[in-house]
Amino acid sequence: MKQSEKAQDIFRQIGGNQTKLGDLRKIATSIKKDHTLALELWNTQNYYAQQLAILIMDKKLLSQETIDDLCSDMEQHSNFEKLNLMDWLMANQLMKDKKTITLIESWIESTSALQRRTYWYYQGRLRWVGQTPPPNTEALLSLIEERIENEAEEVQWAMNFTAAQIGIFQEEYRNRCISLGEKTGLYKDEIVAKNCTPNYLPKYIAIQIEKLKKNNY
Repeated sequence: MKQSEKAQDIFRQIGGNQTKLGDLRKIATSIKKDHTLALELWNTQNYYAQQLAILIMDKKLLSQETIDDLCSDMEQHSNFEKLNLMDWLMANQLMKDKKTITLIESWIESTSALQRRTYWYYQGRLRWVGQTPPPNTEALLSLIEERIENEAEEVQWAMNFTAAQIGIFQEEYRNRCISLGEKTGLYKDEIVAKNCTPNYLPKYIAIQIEKLKKNNY
């Protein structure tokens, strides 16, 4: 499909460059919402162009079929870029509308590992500082205990993230979450950079609780 002059001009600004996210946001602010242009940029398969495309999409036009196509395209990228694009889509579009939130909540059994990961990551984000946890914690934790060891790696990470948030912010489930980490051993031998929180649940939960105490949470 032939690109419009506008799409070509924008792609020249970002294509092939190590574009900063702040620069992409400035470009997106100048464009505002333009779903047709977003799809043109998306179809370049360029990582930075696709990040910009996500920012200017119209969330009301993101059906399950459209998102399936986007996920299929994401699979062509490296693991790092693929997960960043999906997280970018979730944070900037899918979490902004009740219809697309409903889609996220339906992905627990999706055949797409990216969509299952998004379901679990979304559940974890609902449990961050200052938020009242949804009433589905017991069911979620039971599913994590049942499925985490047999899930795809990217889904395991999101399940582990959700279990960590439950353990940090819901004291009644804390020992259960710590025991889950000890049982599975996931991320136990992970080496993390200085000042980064390890993913191993017993350490993850302990470190974050200590930080909250210091901040008088």
